[in-house]
Amino acid sequence: MCDTCGCGDPDVVPIEIQDKILAGNDRQAAHNREHFTAHGVLAVNLMGSPGAGKTAILEATARADRSLRLGALAGDLETDHDAQRLEAAGIRSVTINTISACHLDARLVHDALHGSSMNAHDILFIENVGNLVCPAVYDLGQQFNVVALSVTEGEDKPVKYPVMFRKADLVLITKVDLLPHLPGMSIEKIADSLARVMPTPRFIAVSALSGQGVADWLAWLAERRRPAHAEADHSHGHGRHHAHS
Repeated sequence: MCDTCGCGDPDVVPIEIQDKILAGNDRQAAHNREHFTAHGVLAVNLMGSPGAGKTAILEATARADRSLRLGALAGDLETDHDAQRLEAAGIRSVTINTISACHLDARLVHDALHGSSMNAHDILFIENVGNLVCPAVYDLGQQFNVVALSVTEGEDKPVKYPVMFRKADLVLITKVDLLPHLPGMSIEKIADSLARVMPTPRFIAVSALSGQGVADWLAWLAERRRPAHAEADHSHGHGRHHAHS
């Protein structure tokens, strides 16, 4: 349980205060989204359990296409281990330590980016704190939500944590190279669970180790970058300027 918001628990934080917290977060998220759109940056909120392979997938993404200008905000309670790994892979990264909060919020994202050159990135990955509950509640200003779900977690996670997967635009089923060592586990079983909770189930089976599925992941990102660039060109064509606040 996070000290800052109660994570939706009315016994910890009264409902009226929760509403105010989320309303303020949503205003900040809209502000963040304006910046991302104006600069043609594709912002992706990458969520998943601790150890699901979020950082490894981003490392594989950087290795697979060196032409992409990738940035990342690495959220964790403590340490900058993930950001160090991402920097070593060629991804410009900033650590966000939440100390006790089990999720990122829009203000933390804004503050981490403040003063940075937004147009230095083609894609900004917001690697959220490892958690299958709270991160799904907070809009960060991202255009898309992606959830990493490793085959080692079991096929029942989508039905046990439905809110996370209902809000996902894509699920990356990670560590598929381990399937031969997991008797009874299969992509089909995970896909069945996703179909029970996602309005439009979309998933890509990937392995950061073997590279399986990484090309499909890059194609998914490229398809979603095109609208971001088009909107940025439209905004710049109208002479739009919006200062940080």
